[in-house]
Amino acid sequence: MAVSRRAVLGAAALAVAGITGCAPAVASSGAVGVPDRPPPDWEPLRARLAGALVLPGDPRYDTARLSHNTLFDGRRPAAVAACANPADVQACLEFARTAGVPVAARSGGHSYAGYSVPDGGLVIDVAALAGVAVGADGTATIGAGARLGDVYAAVGGAGRALPAGSCPSVGVAGLTLGGGIGVLTRAYGLTCDRLVSAQVVTPDSTLRTVSGRDDPDLFWALRGGGGGNAAVVTSFEFATEAAPTVTVFSLRFAAGAAADVLPAWQAWAAAAPDELWSTCALSSGSPPGARIAGSFLGGESACRDQLAGLLAGAPAPSSAVVSTKDYLAAMRWFAGGSDRETFVASSRVLPAPLPEPAKLVALLDRASGIAVLLDALGGAAGRVDPAETAFPHRTAFASAQVYASVSGDPGPATTAVAEVRDGLGALTGATGYVNYIDPAMPDWASAYYGANLARLRATVERYDPDRVLAFAQSPA
Repeated sequence: MAVSRRAVLGAAALAVAGITGCAPAVASSGAVGVPDRPPPDWEPLRARLAGALVLPGDPRYDTARLSHNTLFDGRRPAAVAACANPADVQACLEFARTAGVPVAARSGGHSYAGYSVPDGGLVIDVAALAGVAVGADGTATIGAGARLGDVYAAVGGAGRALPAGSCPSVGVAGLTLGGGIGVLTRAYGLTCDRLVSAQVVTPDSTLRTVSGRDDPDLFWALRGGGGGNAAVVTSFEFATEAAPTVTVFSLRFAAGAAADVLPAWQAWAAAAPDELWSTCALSSGSPPGARIAGSFLGGESACRDQLAGLLAGAPAPSSAVVSTKDYLAAMRWFAGGSDRETFVASSRVLPAPLPEPAKLVALLDRASGIAVLLDALGGAAGRVDPAETAFPHRTAFASAQVYASVSGDPGPATTAVAEVRDGLGALTGATGYVNYIDPAMPDWASAYYGANLARLRATVERYDPDRVLAFAQSPA
């Protein structure tokens, strides 16, 4: 039976977003304000598009404008362009540049901050650019609008594997552009580490193919610099691996065990081989709860040997699932989440195991409804020089997603997430993962980009000097 991320990680009173963040991928960004000017005439753009241009009043508008997070259902873009090909993207950027219209690209629509749906702006929707083709050499060409569920089906069906996230409705574009943490990160690296080249449209409406040889600075920025900063991607070319056998596991611990589970997990995860990836999910409550889930590239017996090392230092789990699957079945096992969710979230990145893990557990000694999902990093992702790509957290121990489902007024959840974020920040320093972008993150530019910020700003300014793609948290 398939086990969703909610079943694996969620406490009874908590709908957890996902092991690697079902809502992550900042595929695009809402633009900053522009001077007042007359409303644009949209008809010239409509005439140029092979796809549809949806305006307010169109019967399709109230569906076309929606993003993944229902908190942003009040956003009202001026137009949504359903792009059918790269030429449509070129036309949209030319129109936005000349008309002075805020613009944002949208792939899966999972921006944590809703930046892919700018009020009064133009949404460049690339969802139709969703083809996935795997060549005889294992190279996968994937449209920017492809969702992870379809990517896994096509790549896995060809006997190949691509390290990526767990939520099937996340767009591959946002995930890749922010780095791409997932269940095979330690074995095969981040999603962006597998990128060979990308076809993009820059803000001057030029269609380019960028790689380590062609436009290398832009290619560098596409690998971890965040979505929608310097170009709109229309397709990616990835190097894949032969699909492995994967043993998945989920361990559930009794209430009150978090204080013992977290230090045991930290010691175990820090010493794990590349084949082993895990996440420790802490849920708020009095006392806080804990679960551990993950994957091992190999058979069940070898996986159980690895788990024995964890259980030697942790309390006995109240339940345990260990199951060997093929690659595609394993990715589906981790999948979960609805097409739309209502949530608030933020992040931190742990440079090393927390020296006083009890302080994190104490932050969660509060009303239920908050989760901190710690995803192990290191392995192959940690052997890339931090300056080689825009993703700066190469030496980090783990990422931390702070997440709360919302029912009713989002204010209390927003306040609680901020308190946990800031309390954790006192332990980690100014760190964060751009795919879990948070409009209220203190010192966000340094947190998301670290020592790579200056180069990223220079690259964005070079390719977007007029700030066509600029938004509230763009690096330039």
